[in-house]
Amino acid sequence: MRIAADRPDAGRPGGTVSGWFTAVRHRKGLALVAGALPALAFPEPAWWWFAYLALVPWLLLLRSAPTGRQAAVEGWLGGVGLVIAVHHWLVPSLHVFMVVLGALLGLLWAPWGWLVRSWLRGSPSPGRAVAALVVVPSGWLMIELVRSWEGLGGPWGLLGASQFEVAPALRIASVGGVWLVTLLVVAVNTTIALLIAVPATRAAVLTGALVGALMITAVGFAAPRPAASGLIRVAIVQPGVFDGTGDEGAERRFARGEELTRELVGQRLDLVVWGESSVGADLRERPDLTARLAALSRAVGAEVLVNVDARRTDGGGGGGIYKSSVLVGPAGLTGDRYDKMRLVPFGEYVPARELLGWATSVGRAAGEDRVRGTRAVVMEVAGGGTPARSGTRIGPLVCFESAFPDMSRRLTRDGARLLVAQSSTSSFQGSWAPEQHASLAALRAAENGRPMVHATLTGVSAVFGADGARVGRQLPTGTSAAAVYEVPLARGTTGFVRFGDWAVQGAGAVLLVLGAREGVRRIRRPAPSPATRSARTTHGSAGRPGH
Repeated sequence: MRIAADRPDAGRPGGTVSGWFTAVRHRKGLALVAGALPALAFPEPAWWWFAYLALVPWLLLLRSAPTGRQAAVEGWLGGVGLVIAVHHWLVPSLHVFMVVLGALLGLLWAPWGWLVRSWLRGSPSPGRAVAALVVVPSGWLMIELVRSWEGLGGPWGLLGASQFEVAPALRIASVGGVWLVTLLVVAVNTTIALLIAVPATRAAVLTGALVGALMITAVGFAAPRPAASGLIRVAIVQPGVFDGTGDEGAERRFARGEELTRELVGQRLDLVVWGESSVGADLRERPDLTARLAALSRAVGAEVLVNVDARRTDGGGGGGIYKSSVLVGPAGLTGDRYDKMRLVPFGEYVPARELLGWATSVGRAAGEDRVRGTRAVVMEVAGGGTPARSGTRIGPLVCFESAFPDMSRRLTRDGARLLVAQSSTSSFQGSWAPEQHASLAALRAAENGRPMVHATLTGVSAVFGADGARVGRQLPTGTSAAAVYEVPLARGTTGFVRFGDWAVQGAGAVLLVLGAREGVRRIRRPAPSPATRSARTTHGSAGRPGH
């Protein structure tokens, strides 16, 4: 005799929400749509609250899958929907390859689909339902960890990053990074799915969820807060979009940046930041450009951090095209330079170009691979505004490096008091990309307890304090302007800086323990006796002969 909870069609009553998901005819299409829903939690439209509900339809669909194999397929399809929805603004650049990319990355969610069904199907016991509040989010977090590898596109669209405007979530990020926020978001979704689908476990699930929420809240509020430690006046120069390619476009962009910087004279600045690719020639090969930047530094009384996107042939880094953050002072180049280490797949290099080089013929993939830098760099700015602010150490990042939690953490541990990201989303004007990119700076600031400047060529440029809250006004897309920000500095160490990715390690440990437990259980399971094996036929079983 079989227990109802063990049957593939357990929980099928048509009068329930769970039953509707079981009976729905077009499950594959529904999986694609359900997987795409979390994209609405990100900018734009930035419905942060929706993140706590967005996974529920997908979870209900997976738990009602007739078999584990179908749950894995629906997990894959949901992953395809999520990848394409979150990165839809890449379609003009990648064209048909976006579908291929979505199909490949979507495979990461196939095991998660199987995991969800294993833990939520049928009528799980109260203890198993409570355990699912940890297991299901842990499985999701492993996916986010794997796809955060640079070669797979990097950690863009991590579910926890949707909470960049929510102060309590930013406090949690300071303890365990964006990873801990993701665990919380998926746990809430799992809780709601269980409350809907398994009424018998509601009391246990609510109790478990409440205990977990209280623990996270207590840790978040007990964690040390960054202590105020002076101010620094930073200007962002955002020249805007300019027509023209090659040297002509680069020169026009440089001239506009020069013009905007001169408008800052008399502002008592400590640092001026230009965006990514703001200089289109190697400054060692173009002393005229270096002289113009040095004159700007003398005029405004502060050093200028520019970003050089050009071929470099000197002995300092070999030949090739680099993207480099370069600090220029009143006397010219200061000698501080950071070469971008993590490159955008297809945008700045083509992975396995021999195999995937055809992508350059169907989209705007890089025709030539950029050269990687080899080390993180912390720079020291003179702080021309006041002597009290001299010697402030800054940690530069370039473009989507601001998406990687480990990079800003490393700079903070190396002594950076101000994080600076230089970016350009000029290829994606009018899409969700500029807002999404700027929002990442809020997470990095909160994680590290350090203010962060996000300076772009074309918007969105923004500054965030050490708690992740926005400082001053942001410069939107379509704006050509310079803005000055009085940025509060901070000292102290956050839990994330001190302990790193402990939330990821904990989630991995949960899954390893479960895997080991399942392995031991299978080893200890007694083999069926000969009599039992002979009783089974091709038409049925001992319990249901002929059926």
